[in-house]
Amino acid sequence: MAQINVTCAHCARLNRVPAERMNQSPVCGACKQPLLSAAPVVAKSADWPKYLKQDLPVVVDFWASWCGPCQAMAPVFSQAAQLWEGKAFFVKAETDQVQDVAARYGIRSIPTLLILHRGVEVARVAGAMPAPQFSQWLQQNLPKVSAAV
Repeated sequence: MAQINVTCAHCARLNRVPAERMNQSPVCGACKQPLLSAAPVVAKSADWPKYLKQDLPVVVDFWASWCGPCQAMAPVFSQAAQLWEGKAFFVKAETDQVQDVAARYGIRSIPTLLILHRGVEVARVAGAMPAPQFSQWLQQNLPKVSAAV
């Protein structure tokens, strides 16, 4: 029975879930909240290493509250988080709040979107995108890591 490591969307604890239970609304062993979330998780620097240890690909939106294109991208990113729930872990990283994380990935413009898998960058794109284009980008890049999960 294959086990998948998944970070809790609520308390950031790492949980092992049997692969066949991923579509059965698993709960966190620590906080008892739903393990998966249809909403993006707000990044915290302290939790960043936990996000990277999981087996699900991590889709990150580096953004800032004062950025117009970032604001335009926000609903597109949230909608994608709902559509890909259980297949990817979506994180909103406000660059003013997690400057160390943004510096680690060399974020020079916002919004910048990354796909990470077990800490390794798989794909990157800068700039806001309409929903169809973002969906296409996810469809092209998430299968590269989904086969490894």
